[in-house]
Amino acid sequence: MSEVAFKMPKLGESITEAAIIKWFKEVGDTVEYDEILLEVATDKVDSEVPSTVSGEIVEILYQPNEVVGVGEVIALIKSDGKEGSKAAPIEKKRTMSPVEKTFKSRQQTTKQPTSFKVNENVFISPLVDSVAREHHISYEELARIPGTGKDGRLRKSDVLAYLKDGRPFQFAQPESTSGFKVPDLQFDKGSGKIVEMDRMRKMIADHMVFSKHTSPHVTAYVEADLTNLVAWRKDHKQAFQKKYNEKLTYTPLFIEAITKAISDFPMINSSLDGYNIIVKEDINIGMATALPSGNLIVPVVKNADKINLGELAEITNDLVARARDGKLKADETKGSTFTISNVGTFGSLMGTPIINQPEAAILATGIIKKRAEVMENPEGDTIEIRSMMYLSLSFDHRIVDGYLAGSFLRRIADYLEQFDVKREI
Repeated sequence: MSEVAFKMPKLGESITEAAIIKWFKEVGDTVEYDEILLEVATDKVDSEVPSTVSGEIVEILYQPNEVVGVGEVIALIKSDGKEGSKAAPIEKKRTMSPVEKTFKSRQQTTKQPTSFKVNENVFISPLVDSVAREHHISYEELARIPGTGKDGRLRKSDVLAYLKDGRPFQFAQPESTSGFKVPDLQFDKGSGKIVEMDRMRKMIADHMVFSKHTSPHVTAYVEADLTNLVAWRKDHKQAFQKKYNEKLTYTPLFIEAITKAISDFPMINSSLDGYNIIVKEDINIGMATALPSGNLIVPVVKNADKINLGELAEITNDLVARARDGKLKADETKGSTFTISNVGTFGSLMGTPIINQPEAAILATGIIKKRAEVMENPEGDTIEIRSMMYLSLSFDHRIVDGYLAGSFLRRIADYLEQFDVKREI
């Protein structure tokens, strides 16, 4: 019998760490090969991790809510080394670096700071930038972190220590020598039942604040007449389900129109890297999906422009169902290049969505509502009952101007309005 170092496994492309949610075994318990040992969270997806060996749990090195890097030892298991085990050399539990100790000491001896000095040497290396993006830290917040590198330069270890310390300068105000200082307003938040945010809600909150700090948001609106599309769907949804064994919702029809418009205006399908605009070759559509908990998750339809309507319906229905059951894989929420949020599902007339970083824009579709509309005909104007919907596009004004955003949004509406009622399923 020997002790095997059980490490945090690789959980998906580009994922470097995971938060431990729950251990299913305790020290002294036995575990079988391929039996679920713990549950972890990466970004927005929860995953169950099986044991790679059979044996007895000797030590658990990290507790729930702790964030652990991929490849770090998280438990020691006494095993005979059989049944698929790959024994790894036992490593000691990670000790704190001098930077982390400094932050820890500050946390224990001082209150949460209300102000900070701007780090004027906040050179952002690719490594620091990668860590900041993973944890939704804006460049403004990075400038609040004391640097321990040469001439006060910011290092990766500084950022990691800052995160471990609980991001003490996240909401602090800058120290100022000028006559004006942003007031620390002590709002009366009232009293009532305290509901602590769950892990996903905290991530969503950080992501939303990061997006607003990062991108100057502008929102454009159009109204689309979906009467033909609504009628076609109503007439063909039973035949569609019989042919493809899938329900035909509006989502694949919207995605189809969006991908066509992106092909017409490819600059919308981009991200900003410094002063370089990355125009994506793939069109991967994220779908903001409401969970039973009230939180949102964004599964991704990869290469949506290369999929027919039947395949789109199958993929979107599957992703939404597994998202609500908590069965999405980590890579299925990665790589979106443009996101759609159907706020009409909740009865909203329209919405002003927040950009899903690092994308350039996000579309919200409102409720489809019947209204009396004035229709222009050769024989004269008439009043008809039409199925109308508002579309709103929030875009990053650093890389998308009003002309591009307005043209793109109008093109989506045109594709929806000009839907071919004679189309075969």
